[in-house]
Amino acid sequence: MPCTTILVGKKASYDGSTMIARTDDGHFDVKKTIVVNPKDQKKKYKSVISHCEVELPDNPMRYTASPSVDPKNGIWAASGINEANVGMTATETITTNALVLGADPYVEYQKKEGRKPEKAGGLGEEDFVVCVLPYIHSAREGVERLGALLEQYGTYESNGIAFNDEHEIWWLETIGGHHWMAKRVKDEEYVIMPNRQGIDSFDLKDALGAKKEHMCSADLKEFIEKNHLDLNQDGTCNPRLIFGSHSDSDHVYNNPRAWYMGRFFNPTTVKWEGPDADYTPISDNIPWSFVPERKISVEDVKYILSSYYQGTPYNPYQKADISEKGIYRPIGISRTGVTTICQIRDYVPEEIKGIEWITYGSNAFNTAVPVYPRVSKLPKYLSDVTLDVSTENFYWASRLIDALADANYGTSIQLIERYQAAVAAKSHELLNKWDQEMTAAKDFSAAEKANEEICAMLKKETVKALNNVLLDASQHMKCGYSRADN
Repeated sequence: MPCTTILVGKKASYDGSTMIARTDDGHFDVKKTIVVNPKDQKKKYKSVISHCEVELPDNPMRYTASPSVDPKNGIWAASGINEANVGMTATETITTNALVLGADPYVEYQKKEGRKPEKAGGLGEEDFVVCVLPYIHSAREGVERLGALLEQYGTYESNGIAFNDEHEIWWLETIGGHHWMAKRVKDEEYVIMPNRQGIDSFDLKDALGAKKEHMCSADLKEFIEKNHLDLNQDGTCNPRLIFGSHSDSDHVYNNPRAWYMGRFFNPTTVKWEGPDADYTPISDNIPWSFVPERKISVEDVKYILSSYYQGTPYNPYQKADISEKGIYRPIGISRTGVTTICQIRDYVPEEIKGIEWITYGSNAFNTAVPVYPRVSKLPKYLSDVTLDVSTENFYWASRLIDALADANYGTSIQLIERYQAAVAAKSHELLNKWDQEMTAAKDFSAAEKANEEICAMLKKETVKALNNVLLDASQHMKCGYSRADN
């Protein structure tokens, strides 16, 4: 699924938390966010797409998920935080090349044909969160469990998966059908991932030895050598050259997003524009990670995942008729179903370390709301979503705002900015309030009550925003007329 991911190490974040965030860019998929309690976690899992069957452990933990409302293609849980305060987002669709797939083909589902029996495929984005998140107690454990599943069952696609706990962030990339590698994000860095094979440096010795900062399939070194995959010239290990794609589509679909994200967080330490630019929108060698020029807030993460090349000639909403307008795939694309920011904090009690920020629809016009995930249920405004349009839930209200604001961008964008600013400020106000109250009372059973108050605020502000953009759109209807028009 075409998505965009950002990972923020604890020394790069504003409050020392780790943050992993991803836009889930399906095709206007209807989404909800729920809590999956242990009694609701099946012991035997079967993928809808690949028919892969997995026996799951007996001791699942409670976790949040943002599944598709229509289950016809599977759960597609997207992301969540479990009760051990481990976050996971799965997956960022990435790219590979023919040499890799020739050596280790995808494990694809095969239908029964004549005497040829049905053959199950591997695991994929539909499955990963459900099969991994309820059973891990750290980000590292997430890599280890998913790596073992990939080796056992394989996969039918190329994906990147992120895990975080209060100390670490790990990023795993699949390689062909059964191989994988993972790298720990440095505490002082942030990572940008736009639908391409991302890791650009890797220590195979560490991965096959101490596993301090790197992990991988046990035979990855032999796999590279046997199949002549290494395209590096200087003796270094750049996985992007070994396992990644080298296609023209990267120059319009993927690389421009990496360019814009880096440009936002490192505007002066790197030259992004002009004839002597270090990197341009079509550069294939934009680094996987940077040390940001300033610390990164939740609002920064939300903003960059909402962006559409503001301040550049590529902005599709600019009035000027510029040939470059709209030529690159935006980050805050129209078809996003859900975006989550999994934030794990180390300065509050265990029961409230995790905060999950949730948005639905196009990030360009929506807002993010925080919830405490260590609860037995989430407010109906997030969890009670049907396939029919309704203003009674955050998903459809966001989609309505998106469509109205997009069509009247010039006059509605200020209304959207006010909406986003109001929800952000009030969200932090309520988090501060409930953090303090629950910590002082040493009673964290009020987390569900806190979520209800936060969502009540969100609904009030969202209804207000919808009223405003609807009025603005109505005033621009083409069938309007007054006698002064003569």
